[in-house]
Amino acid sequence: MTQTEPERTVRPDALQRPFTPGDPGNDPELETYPETVHGPVPLELSDRRTAEFVEEWRNASYNCYSSGHKFCREVCPVMQVTRNESWTPTAFHANVVAMEKGELEVADIAADYVNCTQCGACELRCPNTLFTGDFYRFRTRTVDVVKAVRALAVESGVHQPNWRTWNARTDDRTHEPVLGETEISQENVRNWAEGLDIPIGGETVLFVDCEAAFYRTAVPRAVAQILQRAGYEFGLMGEQWCCGGPAAEMGYVDQARRFARHNLDNWRATGTKRVLVLDPHDYISFTEDYPKYFGAEFDIEVVLVVEVLADLLAQGKLTPTVPVNRTITYHDPCRLNKRKGIWEEPRQVLRSIPGLTFHDVDRVTQWSYCSGGGGGLPVEKPELTAAISERRLGHAAELGVDTLVSACPWSERPLSEAGDKRDIDVIDIHEIVAESLGIEVGGSRGAVGDRRCGGCAK
Repeated sequence: MTQTEPERTVRPDALQRPFTPGDPGNDPELETYPETVHGPVPLELSDRRTAEFVEEWRNASYNCYSSGHKFCREVCPVMQVTRNESWTPTAFHANVVAMEKGELEVADIAADYVNCTQCGACELRCPNTLFTGDFYRFRTRTVDVVKAVRALAVESGVHQPNWRTWNARTDDRTHEPVLGETEISQENVRNWAEGLDIPIGGETVLFVDCEAAFYRTAVPRAVAQILQRAGYEFGLMGEQWCCGGPAAEMGYVDQARRFARHNLDNWRATGTKRVLVLDPHDYISFTEDYPKYFGAEFDIEVVLVVEVLADLLAQGKLTPTVPVNRTITYHDPCRLNKRKGIWEEPRQVLRSIPGLTFHDVDRVTQWSYCSGGGGGLPVEKPELTAAISERRLGHAAELGVDTLVSACPWSERPLSEAGDKRDIDVIDIHEIVAESLGIEVGGSRGAVGDRRCGGCAK
């Protein structure tokens, strides 16, 4: 970035002294110093899509590239298991700089951008983020750059084979083609709620992600029965489609927007004003993608179930009394802790459960942990997802636990497979709360979970 001449002047000695954003000891005159940059550099790229992409993202990438810091690499879950420099956050930004100079095209690099779970650890570790103060709001935009490159690739006709197939099937079935015993279809999306007598529509509805609705059905059943126990009124959508978030993460933005449009229209049709979500991926989609798609039209309140549970426990509307005799640690879902700064409430919930021995680690250490289950990685590179999950379970094993608790159904499938090799159970936080309330949940904990407990959830 090239700084222009300011319209107002500041004493020369003020500009010569060290300056740290947010430091109360800064010269007060610097607060009025106009920080302006030249407008977009005229581009001479022949491809219109690439020119528009570079114009939008060049500053975000130069912010990384020009700083020279590479601290992000050591917290990147992909880098931790592959040591491939082409798959690092710094490389993802450097490629954009090279595209601006006409040295690379999206077809040259699209396959590299598969290797990102969009966990956000790199953004938090970046000094450019840390210098801004509230680093959950003002951060290096690596996740957005990765999503934008993937979208450019799809728009340019450059597809990853498994992503293309996955999204074509999602488009056909209106839900992701997760593997399980239940046929993926609109007719079966509410099968998990059999026998729970949940109404359709209303001011508050519970949105259940595809993985939980069709595969790990014990999770939504636990959530629904806990909320019913507390007297919390809610219904289900009239016609729920996939949130569209995974399609957006893989670059299929038009499909994601179309799914979002359907869901918003359906909420309008049933008088819904508030959506409860149990899955962090849905939470990201509804709080980040939907407002971007619809602007002020999207006036739906989005509420995370684990935060509701923490509040209900604090109010005394839920009182766990059944001891759960396990030694646990908690796996922070990336999209809660690293992307949204939600880390206290799940721990408040777990510490309310009698019988648990809880071995936690500090919040910064959690930034480097990931299941590998996000960003479409398990669809295109399941072996890389498995390696990341195995590394995560290795850290859990070092704590001497018998159970890893998560709050993300999408993380629990690869974590369960890795945990099975170490004789460590992987359960959802909502399941363990239901157990402590004496609720017989029913449903499935997934293939590994059902086998380990002898079908105990059914």
